[in-house]
Amino acid sequence: MTVPSDYTVRRARPQEFAELGELTLAAYRADGLLGHSSGDSYAEELRAAAHRAEHAELLAAVDPSGALLGTVTVAAPGSEYAEISREGEVEFRMLAVAAHARGRGIGEALTRAVLDRARELDASRVVLCSLDTMRTAHRLYERLGFRRLPERDWEPAPGVALIAYELPA
Repeated sequence: MTVPSDYTVRRARPQEFAELGELTLAAYRADGLLGHSSGDSYAEELRAAAHRAEHAELLAAVDPSGALLGTVTVAAPGSEYAEISREGEVEFRMLAVAAHARGRGIGEALTRAVLDRARELDASRVVLCSLDTMRTAHRLYERLGFRRLPERDWEPAPGVALIAYELPA
């Protein structure tokens, strides 16, 4: 899963899990997607990269020095991190890019790595949910060919609207 020479996307390593968890949490907070309370349960889920790596696939974007630039979680249907995927699909969640690394195509590279992984797994399509307010992410997904999948939109909590997207693998 190699991309432009100034960074690579690969499986996350155990010694990176804590930093990737903090990177994910910081990215969501920077985008105003969470409250700033450390007791927030979703904040703890975002921070729990080691748990994600144990129950899904955790990918990392790294520069040549090994600095972490971004991460994404790849979930199989029926797994602990799957929300909307069905048999034969791959789902991704918690795409996050460090603030200092934005604007370099890292979010796109991580998304393309998920698509590559879906092909390796012979998945029929890739699916995801995104907060309805995540307009920048929606533009990325649509530019890559993802289409809305409104029949799988859902609300995990009152007032939290998640919209679904799909792309044939």
